[in-house]
Amino acid sequence: QVQLVESGGGLVQTGGSLRLSCAASGRTFSRDLMGWFRQAPGKEREFAAAISWTGGNTYYADSVKGRFTISRDNAKNTVYLQMNSLKPEDTAVYYCAARTRPYAGASYPQLYDYDYWGQGTQVTVSS
Repeated sequence: QVQLVESGGGLVQTGGSLRLSCAASGRTFSRDLMGWFRQAPGKEREFAAAISWTGGNTYYADSVKGRFTISRDNAKNTVYLQMNSLKPEDTAVYYCAARTRPYAGASYPQLYDYDYWGQGTQVTVSS
């Protein structure tokens, strides 16, 4: 059974940092594009970041560019999202996603671009 399990969420003050992890099991995703999405209360799920299987290409939403960094460790089948300079508007449930279809060098920012999803981890930024 394929599983993506997020961890590392929590409560942090404005300006603080958190590091999210997404551990995959049941299948290796070492050659797949991996992404992070987030969903704030009352809003639709939105793209935050993605990373190619080599790690050589990374993509970010404008709202997180310069503050968030996505990375991966294929040996551990794990993807990370380092979040710095957090703002209250970053408060959301953060989801990890995997795209197993071919990667053509795009950012794939749509939900339908991904084939597997985690259950999410809550990030709350207090003002």
